[in-house]
Amino acid sequence: MTVEQLRTKVCIIGSGPAGHTAAIYAARAELQPVMLEGWMANGIAAGGQLTTTHEVENFPGFPEGILGGEICERFRAQSLRFGTKIFSETVTKVDFSKRPFHIFTDEKEVVADAVIIATGAVARRLPFKGSDEDNGFWNKGISACAVCDGAAPMFRNQPIAVIGGGDSAMEEAHFLTKYGSKVYIIHRRDELRASKIMQKRAMDHPKIEILWNSVVEEAYGNAKGLLGGVKVKNVKTGEITDLPLAGLFFAIGHEPATAFLGGQVELDEDKYIVTAADSTATSVPGVFAAGDVQDKKYRQAITAAGSGCMAALEVEHFLEAQGEA
Repeated sequence: MTVEQLRTKVCIIGSGPAGHTAAIYAARAELQPVMLEGWMANGIAAGGQLTTTHEVENFPGFPEGILGGEICERFRAQSLRFGTKIFSETVTKVDFSKRPFHIFTDEKEVVADAVIIATGAVARRLPFKGSDEDNGFWNKGISACAVCDGAAPMFRNQPIAVIGGGDSAMEEAHFLTKYGSKVYIIHRRDELRASKIMQKRAMDHPKIEILWNSVVEEAYGNAKGLLGGVKVKNVKTGEITDLPLAGLFFAIGHEPATAFLGGQVELDEDKYIVTAADSTATSVPGVFAAGDVQDKKYRQAITAAGSGCMAALEVEHFLEAQGEA
């Protein structure tokens, strides 16, 4: 098969709020960006994690909220309006050994003077009956982001549970106590991985109860077709108990989409891209990273958009310094 070659000043790998904000800024700076938005990359549609979010209520400009899929469509339309060339193809490998850089999909080779990586990170989820999108309660009470979804009316003054045992799980459980009547932490072991201070904070909270040695076997619905509760199994005794819930949140970590880089960019111990302080610059001059692929702390659409802006501005300055802008 013949591979089409494209030449550009900047190639943006990935989409979502980081990628599209970078594209808008780069296009307005007349850098003529090419975006490889992916095709079901990491099992998620172009647009990233937001496409799996039912309603977005914390992105400025939408006082009534907006569907996750719709805001992603608006991001894309704005990128196209300013001249970004978008291809629904997934990057399979890169060559960052020298400039210009080479980025490959199954159908194209993009040659670029600079690259912005905005491939995001996917929340880890556990497979059990009732946990999926098609026949289960994903986005109908089950989520992987308490900060994004925890304030929804359906969770207020209702019992909620968090699955996990690390600092993220403790933090999300504590956050959810603002809204839920009771917050359970479901953990498969008899001790937590979280730091001592985070453990104490959770254990001392009157609204939080930890279910030790426990796993979720099944989620079931209520009369409205939303999550009604879960069946919890004690892994030591085998006993299964019913736990009525309005919300269930996975807090078991994320997988940044960095495998395609082949070790050519510095990653941390969790495989997130390492960027310089107060910058989106990576270990490779001319390669920048924005959004959740380099942010393990905030992981919000609005912070991803902000870092996409940073990356585009830094690309512009980089190319100017090289005499190529």
